[in-house]
Amino acid sequence: MDEAVSRNAVELRGALAGAPRFSHMSRGERFFVFPVETRRLSGVADVINVVAREALLAGLEAAEAERVCVSGELRSFNNRRGEGPKLVITVFARSLSLAEGGEDVNDIALRGTLCKTPVLRVTPMGRDICDLMLAVNRRCGRSDYLPCICWGMRAKEAARWDVGDEVELCGRIQSRQYIKLIDGEPVEKTAYEVSAAEARLLEGAAVV
Repeated sequence: MDEAVSRNAVELRGALAGAPRFSHMSRGERFFVFPVETRRLSGVADVINVVAREALLAGLEAAEAERVCVSGELRSFNNRRGEGPKLVITVFARSLSLAEGGEDVNDIALRGTLCKTPVLRVTPMGRDICDLMLAVNRRCGRSDYLPCICWGMRAKEAARWDVGDEVELCGRIQSRQYIKLIDGEPVEKTAYEVSAAEARLLEGAAVV
């Protein structure tokens, strides 16, 4: 497997939750963004924004509510315009096709370096959770900064890791709503993170 892909691999299968809309131009190519909805076993839906080249969409005659398969990478963008979230998280599509049915899929595998000190906390329901920020390199020399969480015993173990440790994890991309006060008014926002089912230090990294 190509090292860049093995560092950051996403597979989605779910419902197209909205029509593609123009996102940006890069190197003479037009890129579009559209939401894909995947459901967890609990029935909770995660709505994930996907960015794709116009050429990929040209071969996809999909209407709203049809099902699609997406393979690609999780990307981050630092929004400096002052509008919307500061860290924009999307899936960059490498391949795109109509789904023939089957269960929803939301799988991600990452390998990167911790760039912030892990934060261990306890949810109101009494569960241990650890917040991680993972820097994942791209082919072009850039890095994506991806928020991740892990739970229970994995959370307690991850809390002992240090900035600079290399970590491998797999899980799902998760969306959640929260309320932010803007000019004194409550506004609903959406945050994205990787919820890790498995997480480990890579060989050679040591826990102090």
